[in-house]
Amino acid sequence: MDYTKRAPIKDRFKGNVAIVTGGTTGIGRAIADELCKEGASVAITGRHEVGAEKEMGDAGYDVTFIQGDMAEESFCEKVVAETAAKWGKINYLVNNAFSFIAKGMDATRRDWEIMFSVGPFGYAKMIQLVAPHMREAGGGSIVNMSSISCRIAQVNRWTYNAAKGAVNQLTRCAALDLAPWNIRVNTVSPGWIWTREVLKAAGGDKEKYDPIWGEYHILGRCGEPVECAGPTLFLLSDDASFITGTDLCVDGGYNAIGSEGLGKTATFAGSE
Repeated sequence: MDYTKRAPIKDRFKGNVAIVTGGTTGIGRAIADELCKEGASVAITGRHEVGAEKEMGDAGYDVTFIQGDMAEESFCEKVVAETAAKWGKINYLVNNAFSFIAKGMDATRRDWEIMFSVGPFGYAKMIQLVAPHMREAGGGSIVNMSSISCRIAQVNRWTYNAAKGAVNQLTRCAALDLAPWNIRVNTVSPGWIWTREVLKAAGGDKEKYDPIWGEYHILGRCGEPVECAGPTLFLLSDDASFITGTDLCVDGGYNAIGSEGLGKTATFAGSE
């Protein structure tokens, strides 16, 4: 089975507009691609131009790229203003852009500031800015990208894990406050996904490390970015119309099996 592909639902988001922060690579790019395949117009953000807008435009997608840093409040304002000006409305927001600083006892105040500025602070600002547009459109849906790290302890990960934990609590509070405007807010918490950072940690050797790190997951492998896209699109869509303030774990069973993982000698039904 090819886990790097999914079957789009034809025109599910046709006529609607989405913003995907950090949408040029990894999970964000996969989400943006799948939204476009299902008919949405999409604004993607990124700190560096990597050709995503051209690639997606060449594929026939209605997309625009806005370059900048989500840690800057003025850039958040620019993203929302340009998206609304281009398409006249905003229906969906995927807060995906996030820094990765994994530090514990050695974390500096600046490390903490960076983690929270790009993460929960940037997420919160984007929600504040898009909510009035969604209200005007009759409602909307927001997905904040979290992580398995939001709920567990990991060595030397104070900064990252605390920031992801804050994302989940922000999501619950925003869901409560925005419900009267018919705006739903949820999180997706991925397990180990083959993004740029994970591939870097593997030294580029995906074939070697996929089964090794896969032992942390019931499914015995790491995930692909597009496997986070499908669940995210579900939460954005009307199929999830009665789901808000919740966290969807897209983790291959990571949270279910405990610290020992599958184990070197694990046996289970269907293993033969």
